[in-house]
Amino acid sequence: MEHSTTPEELLSEVESIISDNQILQEQFSEVSVIYSTQLYTLVPLPLFDESKTSEYLKFNSKILANDYMAHDVLEEHDLVVVYVPLMNINNYFFEKFGAFNYYHSSTILLKTILQREKFSLTPKIYLHFQKNSFDCIILKNGKLELCNSYPFVTPDDFIYYTLFCMEQLELNPETVPLELFGDIDENDENYKMAYTYIRNIKFFEGQSQFAIDSESPFKRSFILNLIP
Repeated sequence: MEHSTTPEELLSEVESIISDNQILQEQFSEVSVIYSTQLYTLVPLPLFDESKTSEYLKFNSKILANDYMAHDVLEEHDLVVVYVPLMNINNYFFEKFGAFNYYHSSTILLKTILQREKFSLTPKIYLHFQKNSFDCIILKNGKLELCNSYPFVTPDDFIYYTLFCMEQLELNPETVPLELFGDIDENDENYKMAYTYIRNIKFFEGQSQFAIDSESPFKRSFILNLIP
């Protein structure tokens, strides 16, 4: 939903998508909602206090006093993802479908990547692309070093953030493995920019849990294929 900027506009688009899609008028045994926003942060599980969720977010995200805070727990990795869901969206889905699950997109990504890399002894970078932003996840020795999301407009924006992260973590662009996934392919200008500066690049070969129609605007949505 690249043109939506407010919760009201997002809700209007969600309602339009659902009303225009016949398959979404069916009854479902389970419904999941994924929030892919930059209003999130990670907290080590041993330090997490549910009564202080807004405190974790206020230093790196613009939040309002009445924002509702949610969190996803990754117990196996001792991490908690704290984020702001949209309550008007939640209320709509509850009225439309009844009880449902919701998560932050970084929770889905981290579960998959940390499981995949838990025995790795080398540094690794994963970049997940969406329309106007990308997620950067960096691991060393199978442990999470960085997980952040960055907005970008041009390939120059994207490569600046990526190289800055690598510099801060002392990773060599000539040698560190980097995997790309999401809304990107070999014809993408972002891929060409990445390959100009980073040598060891490949695309993540995720296993789809269900087929997405090739004409769907969500056909390259990696996260949709990983919903638990």
